Amino acid sequence: MDAPARRIALTGGIATGKSQCMETFARLGAPVIDADQLARDAVAPGSAGLAAVVGRFGPSVLLPGGQLNRAALGAIIFADPTARQDIEEIIHPQVYAAIARWFTALDAPMGIADIPLLFETGHEEDFDVIVVAKCRPEQQLARLMSRGRLSKTNAGARIAAQLPLADKVAGADYVIDTSGTLEQTAANTEAVWVKLQSGIGNR
Repeated sequence: MDAPARRIALTGGIATGKSQCMETFARLGAPVIDADQLARDAVAPGSAGLAAVVGRFGPSVLLPGGQLNRAALGAIIFADPTARQDIEEIIHPQVYAAIARWFTALDAPMGIADIPLLFETGHEEDFDVIVVAKCRPEQQLARLMSRGRLSKTNAGARIAAQLPLADKVAGADYVIDTSGTLEQTAANTEAVWVKLQSGIGNR
């Protein structure tokens, strides 16, 4: 019987370059899965997840076409820790169940799951290896402001809502420095991929 696939988690802070790392892993041939996409699927129109969100937060979090209004929901949950916990309790069990099914069915030596809130949700022990993408704090803030068209205050609040990046780095088996150019980030990611393929770093 074949050994189960090694479960690799890629995490980091918001706007620390995880997506760039994941694109490189995929280009190098790694099977990948994105928790953010699974979270979107969990609240797709007509889903039980979306019905639960509306039941908790009301119809103001819906767009006219019936889709989730992510901007409206984001404004609520980033200002209210209780609301954020409530939405996580709706979505995260579905996301982790989907990830577990994916790894079980995976016909490959390893797979990589991009999970932004890995440590925050207490699921780090579900994985054999944890990779953290990190950059300098001022870069993270600037990237988030640029990406989300957020004010410095709002961007800082979203960063503060997550576990400090230093704590995630402390819990990592590998760290990918994304503070340089895209080419440097890709090279750093490739170096970690080589080590993962050699089987180094099991928890």
